Amino acid sequence: MGHRLPHAHMAYTTQLSDGLYMFDLYEQGLPGRSSAYVYRGAKNVLIDTGSAPCHSHIIRALSELGLEPHDLHYVILTHIHLDHAGGAGTLARLAPSTTFVVHPRAARHLIDPTKLMTGARAVYGEDTDRYFGEVLPVPEHQVLIRQDGETLDFGDRIVTFYDTPGHAKHHFSMYDPVLQSIFVGDALGIRYVHRFTGWPFEFVLPSTSPSDFDPEAVVNTVAKLSALHATTVYHTHYGPSPIAEALSGTLLGAKRFAAMADRIYHKDVTWEDVKVSLESEIRSILTESGHKEPHHIEDLGLDLELDAKGLLYYEEKKHAPH
Repeated sequence: MGHRLPHAHMAYTTQLSDGLYMFDLYEQGLPGRSSAYVYRGAKNVLIDTGSAPCHSHIIRALSELGLEPHDLHYVILTHIHLDHAGGAGTLARLAPSTTFVVHPRAARHLIDPTKLMTGARAVYGEDTDRYFGEVLPVPEHQVLIRQDGETLDFGDRIVTFYDTPGHAKHHFSMYDPVLQSIFVGDALGIRYVHRFTGWPFEFVLPSTSPSDFDPEAVVNTVAKLSALHATTVYHTHYGPSPIAEALSGTLLGAKRFAAMADRIYHKDVTWEDVKVSLESEIRSILTESGHKEPHHIEDLGLDLELDAKGLLYYEEKKHAPH
């Protein structure tokens, strides 16, 4: 992997279907790490903002589509982890009439990100500011909550929001009936693409980063989203997957990772120990899926540390005295 930013003449946006565009947020300077989506239609909608350092990429992508931040009617935040919503407050300053749509558990942290930043520092330590920049609040009057099953009218379609925990308790996914697609954030895992890994194949694995990973909730979320009979899911990390691939990769990985964590857990185990076992588990999953070439699992980068820490936290909660 490398820090390959685009040249000035390169297009940012990729058209996925009529009115729907995707662009790379270059989260932490990495290509293929995080994508965002823009509807250009009766209502202009951005889905996820990435962190504050991604702001310039949003501005350029919007500009390519003939938009400015104040032209956005809605910004949909699938959840408020900083690599999905950390830049929302920065964008809100340029878009004072835009509505930011969030899960009911997320709203207070968007309005006052103090506790959110405390939690992030517990995970990322001294790298927090370097990774995510300044996290600004979104004014309360710009925040709209959508409960499970509630809808929103985009003018040419009515989308529905679904509570989809497993990765985070403050996570929802959005179903688009026109595209027969679901914008899933991290609810159906991460699609690891060649653009990020450099590998000659792509695959989906769940994200188990701290602190809400819950394999039972993942199973329920997979069942809920499967029942929508969509054809495509749009991940934040990274881009579209066929629905069957996203469902199966997320479900298999969540079960395998949880079983591995159960197997190795003891009171003195460290996240570094979990990381070693996680790398082995991922290698096995890829090999069993038919990818026989050597896998440099370390190419998955920071995800390995975050997933290991999340799995350890899951085990510690499970084994804590009640």
